[in-house]
Amino acid sequence: MLHWALIFFVVAIIAAVFGFGGIASASAGIAQILFFIFLALFAIALIARAMRSR
Repeated sequence: MLHWALIFFVVAIIAAVFGFGGIASASAGIAQILFFIFLALFAIALIARAMRSR
């Protein structure tokens, strides 16, 4: 999932460089959502692992 967030971030950067504002903002928004989903799943996995080891 982090890989997809990075891909959308790169697409947003490239679109911004070439002046496509709508595509850049949409890609940046998708990248931001995917990144926060990744962080939430990562935190859940860490908590589950800590509970299992005890």
